[in-house]
Amino acid sequence: MTKERSELKSTGYEIFIGILSVLSIVNLVLLYVVRDTSLDTVLTVMNGIFSVIFLADFLYRIVTAPSAGAYFFKHFGWADLLASVPVAQFKILRIFRLVRVYRLLREVGVRTVGRALIKDRAGSSLYVLLLMGILVLEFGSLTMLRVEQYAPGANITSASDAIWYTIVTISTVGYGDQYPVTDLGRVIGAGIIVLGVGIFGTFTGYLANFFLAPKKVSAPPVDAADTSTATVEGLRLGLEASEAKLAQIRKLLAGPTQ
Repeated sequence: MTKERSELKSTGYEIFIGILSVLSIVNLVLLYVVRDTSLDTVLTVMNGIFSVIFLADFLYRIVTAPSAGAYFFKHFGWADLLASVPVAQFKILRIFRLVRVYRLLREVGVRTVGRALIKDRAGSSLYVLLLMGILVLEFGSLTMLRVEQYAPGANITSASDAIWYTIVTISTVGYGDQYPVTDLGRVIGAGIIVLGVGIFGTFTGYLANFFLAPKKVSAPPVDAADTSTATVEGLRLGLEASEAKLAQIRKLLAGPTQ
């Protein structure tokens, strides 16, 4: 009888979702603690992105779950669904995703998690890239806005300007309609450009490897009983062949009969 699969997914995926959950909860706290219009705009946009990611996560889990009802009611699927709704009161339910990461670390151990991440280097690299893109978008926008907002002659003066500049810079498009005018802003912009090139370059390589690399064909499982039977049969046939050759040798040594 096949053992029912857990709601836990791959190690890298669970850690990725767990880190996003922590970041989304921190953003939620900042929205209530820090009263700043620009900060609120950036964090609201990021929470909208998180809501889309968490909704996709919920759909992925419920579609791949062996029992949709068990996942929804027993494994906090209802919390995943409510946490993906862009309502501030429900976002605290994202803490249940942290429970999954804790379960994963407790069940398999930190060392096993590390070995799993190293073994699946391609998948781990993809999650790292996605996480870097999200972090650069949020903190790059906030930092650029803080540096450029009140500089003389600045054209990055609002949260939407900073987000737009960061998006087009990460994607290496660079329209040029928004640009930093301070030396520190240009240094930050150069860092965003380098990270954007690295993110999209590595992501392109991952997609090429995913679609073009030959698929590994796993060998069919071998039954131990069949192996033992084949071994005994081979030994019997070998023994019979040896006895036949020995009989021929004896006949030759005996010579022709008188």
